[in-house]
Amino acid sequence: TGSGKSSIINLIPRFYDVSSGSVQVDGYDVRDVKLDSLRSQIGIVLQEATLFSGTIRENIAYGRPDASQEEVTRAARIAQAEEFIRVMPEGYDTVVGERGVGLSGGQKQRIAIARALLMNPKILIMDDSTSSVDAETEYRIQVALQELRQNRTTFIIAQRISTVRTADLILLLDQGRLVAQGTHQELLDCCEIYAEILATQLGGQAELESAIEESLL
Repeated sequence: TGSGKSSIINLIPRFYDVSSGSVQVDGYDVRDVKLDSLRSQIGIVLQEATLFSGTIRENIAYGRPDASQEEVTRAARIAQAEEFIRVMPEGYDTVVGERGVGLSGGQKQRIAIARALLMNPKILIMDDSTSSVDAETEYRIQVALQELRQNRTTFIIAQRISTVRTADLILLLDQGRLVAQGTHQELLDCCEIYAEILATQLGGQAELESAIEESLL
């Protein structure tokens, strides 16, 4: 907590710019690209989900109002939101209040994830975006995202190692500095801090994943 994870990732969509060096996408400095063009290629899910007064469908399709119902439903299903939406009074036409009044934190987060997925961005940024869901829902979302991470660059910011352990590259930050990087197995083998974090977090995670996998078969 407070190690600078979000501060670093906010340089990509240019919420602010670097004071030295550069941030490049496909070899282009992000400061040399039109801001609307850059951000149109980026989908972001923040820790605090922002919803607007309107229907659930309108909130999911906020970035793509012309999306078909089938596309909206697919995004919701992948984000593990379909189940609770279906039991709402009016389904996808259920009106939610400003900032998602009437929905739980986990429900708002899953709608925000569905919104980002519907955009089909080249770069997907998930900033602690599963922090408001329970461990079972988080695992189901991670399984679904395995397919969606293909052919796009995905940045996942998290405090839970279970959220990032399948990443191609994990960066470990401590007090604002990069202290280690590598795959999950590489960090387990050579980074004492990483191993300590994992030992304190996992607990019954393996048993949970096994039970969920069996239920999905």
